[in-house]
Amino acid sequence: LLQICIILALHIKITRSVCLFQGNKVNYHIMNFLWKMGGYFPQQCLSETTDFRFPMEITKVTQKNIIRIIYEFLQQIFQLFSKNLPVDVWNTSKIENFQNGIHHQIEELETCLSEEQSKATNSFQTSILKSSKYSIKKYFQRITNFLKDKQYSHCSWEAVQMELRTCHIIFDSLLKK
Repeated sequence: LLQICIILALHIKITRSVCLFQGNKVNYHIMNFLWKMGGYFPQQCLSETTDFRFPMEITKVTQKNIIRIIYEFLQQIFQLFSKNLPVDVWNTSKIENFQNGIHHQIEELETCLSEEQSKATNSFQTSILKSSKYSIKKYFQRITNFLKDKQYSHCSWEAVQMELRTCHIIFDSLLKK
């Protein structure tokens, strides 16, 4: 009986760690893809920077729900990077690798989230989660509007890429909580 309990406890611990590891893995891969795609921020683009007002309320989400927030971010990033990209400046194969990487990470997180789906969350955390998802959508709408206003210029995309690097630094700190 003791051996069965130990094996069950290890299984639960390992299953939970896999989900958290995937979150860290997602963040690492996204950062890696972003760096490979664009490199350093060009000096000639400094005038294109703006404050997109990152939704800081996501920092109030519990560790258990941070995976859901990252999933929402990845979906928004995938949509954003699926149109009007500066293929004349960025390497097309690196853009495709980035898009494929995002899509793969979304699929991995869907598996993780399907396991979590059956577990209930308290209403306060559900409210924070819904509010956070709404804020993320508004945040990406501001980014999309910025790109449209700048006619999807190379420098506007560089500013967005830099913003997303900052997002992933914040995610990294949230995943380490």
